[in-house]
Amino acid sequence: MELTSYELFVLSAGAILFGLFLLIKGGDWTIDAAVFVAERTGLSPLFIGATIISFGTSVPELFTSVNANLQGFPGISLGNVLGSNIANILLVLGATAIILQVEGKAKDLMKDLVMMLLATAILVYGMMSGQFGTVLGLIMFAILAGFVGYQYFTNTLELEEDDDGDDDGGIETMQAAVLILIGGLVALAVGSEMLVRGAVVSGTVIGVPEAIIGLTVVAFGTSLPELSTCIAAARKQSLGLILGNIIGSNTFNILSIVAITAIIKPLDVVPVLTGVQMWATVAVSVGFAAWMLTVGKITKSMGYIMLTAYIAFVAAQYLVPQLSA
Repeated sequence: MELTSYELFVLSAGAILFGLFLLIKGGDWTIDAAVFVAERTGLSPLFIGATIISFGTSVPELFTSVNANLQGFPGISLGNVLGSNIANILLVLGATAIILQVEGKAKDLMKDLVMMLLATAILVYGMMSGQFGTVLGLIMFAILAGFVGYQYFTNTLELEEDDDGDDDGGIETMQAAVLILIGGLVALAVGSEMLVRGAVVSGTVIGVPEAIIGLTVVAFGTSLPELSTCIAAARKQSLGLILGNIIGSNTFNILSIVAITAIIKPLDVVPVLTGVQMWATVAVSVGFAAWMLTVGKITKSMGYIMLTAYIAFVAAQYLVPQLSA
């Protein structure tokens, strides 16, 4: 029996929601297990916060982007990264600022913001060239590895050692950590599969390109780990973790997710994303960096403005046909 468009949409929406649930839970389990293993192997809390937490909250984006590209949907891969970087700043930081005013000193944020902007410039270069090839992917990942090593050896990233990011989730043994890590990776793999399939079907049913679905629905879902981490940090007034997580995640999204996806299989650029969507990502990143280096704080009222801007951006993708043409 052939399903109606409505029935297809309901099933695909259910797949998206369940896929997001698995991605969020899988990301939590993976981070908890990775932090436990890292601590037991003698890695410093600073290094754990600067690498595992930032990369860990980007794991859902990684699995989703790699899976989508392998299945022949590069628009979801790249749209996911663009949308996640916009969501991390406008949605996550905006919501966080409503709970706690976000502040940072220019001298403490300079290196991390410059690296985020460099990553954004590389993203634009790759998109304008039409493809992220294997060589470019390797170069991008090498830049990220060098920056992480630099941060580790110079101790310039100031993340509080008593932040919630060092919570091991109640894990007590190495065996349990390994099992939870495996379970988390399986959940991420299954969740990304359901999310990609659901997104493609939903886009087909409502007549929206999968790239736009990736830019909005998928990006929102895969940004939920950053949102939950930052809100938890705001309640503990851990400003370093909030800014470190957002700036680090945006850098990782480009230099690890796009890079790894391209290394596994060259990532073609979908033309629809090279217009307003790409330049909106650049504008939000540059605007955020300039604001933090000059004003240095995001107030509650600014948070509401950022949330409104995010809602308007997402709505425009569906209400203004020219943007998705």
